[in-house]
Amino acid sequence: MRIASWSWGGRYCVGTISSCGREATPLAVNNTESGVLPLLQAMVRGGALPAASGARLPIESVTLHAPLMRPLRGLWCVGRNYRAHAAELADTVFSGTPAKEASWPMVFTKYGECVVGPYDPVLLPSAAVSTQIDYESELAVVIGRGGRDISRARAMDHVFGYTIVNDVTARDIQVRHQQWALGKNLDTFCPMGPWIVTADEMDGRDTRVRGWVNGELRQDAFTKDMLFDIPTLIETCSRGITLYPGDVIATGTPAGVGMGFNPPKWLSEGDVVRIEIDGIGAIENRFVQQR
Repeated sequence: MRIASWSWGGRYCVGTISSCGREATPLAVNNTESGVLPLLQAMVRGGALPAASGARLPIESVTLHAPLMRPLRGLWCVGRNYRAHAAELADTVFSGTPAKEASWPMVFTKYGECVVGPYDPVLLPSAAVSTQIDYESELAVVIGRGGRDISRARAMDHVFGYTIVNDVTARDIQVRHQQWALGKNLDTFCPMGPWIVTADEMDGRDTRVRGWVNGELRQDAFTKDMLFDIPTLIETCSRGITLYPGDVIATGTPAGVGMGFNPPKWLSEGDVVRIEIDGIGAIENRFVQQR
């Protein structure tokens, strides 16, 4: 099943997307301005899917939003989780212990306030703030059943589904402060969507992640190549911390980020980044200069 959040006719809607991705059916859900979270919570509790609250709509007639919107607690994110991506950064300021030798995943967070929709513009900050904006194509895991100290063996029981995120990053800010929070959390720096695909319809442990910039394929990898797999990431993020339904874990990006080129290929005004993940679909965002 695909569940999504959109606006149509001046109101917010939550509902299902047809398997072909061409039709949206609104459901009778309260508090639709918070995205699909109320629907997700009801489904996790075992409740029946709400009745339709309107006719099916052509997908072109609606404006898709991020499936999980405010108040989204935030996203757990994983750095250098593909071998090739760790290798491409080996000669940069992030050089050090290779990720393949690490005993634990490298985890940081993005705030829910920076999440935008799957086709919304991403704002480039002024040059005084950053001039090194980068893209990161990522599969994101959506937690269904919450819990703390979740074992790796039971971790997949806690997965509700999957979506796509672009972990947009200001590399110069990341380097300047020697930590990742500020460079990862500028306004609009987390496009998400276009919907959530439930775990019964795909296995995020073995799917393909691709990213294009202005039509040029830059990133192409399979999630089975991750250094730390999805069960390990869930186990790690839940150690002593309770995960709740609707929490999101972005699983890391493949090789091919702008910083990995020599010279680097930073994003600029008018660039379009498209991210596609097999089994889900695609998001596509234009980068525009903040005025």
